[in-house]
Amino acid sequence: MQGTVQVSGAKNAALPLLFATLLAPGTHRLSNVPALRDIDTAGKLLTILGGRVERDGDIFTINSDDIRSDEAPYDLVRTMRASVLVLGPLLARVGHARVSLPGGCAIGARPIDLHLKGLEALGAVITLDHGYVEARADRLRGARICFDFPTVGGTENLMMAAVLAEGTTVLENAAREPEIVDLANALVSMGAKISGAGTANVTIEGVSSLHSMQYRVMPDRIEAGTYMVAAAMTGGDIRIIDARLAHMEAFVGKLREAGVEVTEEGETVRVRRVGPIRSINIKTQPHPGFPTDMQAQFMALMTRGDGTSVISETVFENRFMHVCELQRLGADIVINGHVATVKSVAGLCGAPVMATDLRASASLIIAALAAENTTEISRIYHLDRGYEKLEEKLKSLGAMIDRQPD
Repeated sequence: MQGTVQVSGAKNAALPLLFATLLAPGTHRLSNVPALRDIDTAGKLLTILGGRVERDGDIFTINSDDIRSDEAPYDLVRTMRASVLVLGPLLARVGHARVSLPGGCAIGARPIDLHLKGLEALGAVITLDHGYVEARADRLRGARICFDFPTVGGTENLMMAAVLAEGTTVLENAAREPEIVDLANALVSMGAKISGAGTANVTIEGVSSLHSMQYRVMPDRIEAGTYMVAAAMTGGDIRIIDARLAHMEAFVGKLREAGVEVTEEGETVRVRRVGPIRSINIKTQPHPGFPTDMQAQFMALMTRGDGTSVISETVFENRFMHVCELQRLGADIVINGHVATVKSVAGLCGAPVMATDLRASASLIIAALAAENTTEISRIYHLDRGYEKLEEKLKSLGAMIDRQPD
């Protein structure tokens, strides 16, 4: 693989930013919004709630003057669990919200109990009724909230709720992901008072009102990481526009340990592998540790290492479903609980495989790029939830990849 590729806006940053527009009347303008299925779902949900949503390329314009509904229905929440992020903004803006319980997902159960406990600490009355969370509060009040573990969605939901609460809120053991910082920066641009975002303790001083924002979504660090692994897998030499290494330190450190050159060159990041892939061990952790969203892609790379790699998954309990599909391509992987042992193989061979989730889709594509013969990957609708035109971008780098019609 050779050439230059542009990273799109981050889905995991764009979704909470879209829902943050519920916090203030006026016309909001978000740019660098990726064209993804989950983004389309978010737009539909905002429309149901009363927002007027327009899209022009990567620019979303949302008018939130008339929020006339407080309900996020099951039909949308079941397709995108991030829909639960409307709970905090609606509660803060209109004092009530009714949101379908999102349930679990293929990679593991992700309950929202920490979201609800935090909202109760802010003064909300929470009830569960026929699969819906109903929340009410005349005015939220600041509180000190300590999470049992760093929860990205919980940190985002409570941060959005607290910006309009009376008094000061402190979130302890908060998630530290770059997407949290992006949301905080956007809220500050709306008039919020937030400090400590990106650390374990976030302080929010409530304000009486906010105004509309114009904001550019941060680039997608997971998309950038996926291109890096693809270049490493194929012995390529590529340049990536909008890859922010400061957001990817743990991952880039492991990539370099595996024998891949990663260097900043002006406005781009160059990724090159000229020697063998070294087998190394990784353990997923909340940020700033190795991201769980890069575990599947890195496992594909380790199938071509020079020995044995041990991969420990500590974030989600069911995130090894791609292993069976990698084995169909000839990978030698053994699972024992939350640990996968990957032994290098001489080569992979194409076969029909099935994507089981978003990042598993990317791992299978990476493996297929280095496999002999042709690999056919089904259920690629998962891919469209988190990667914008991935096959087109990889093709521009020299990959032999095509999307077949359904």
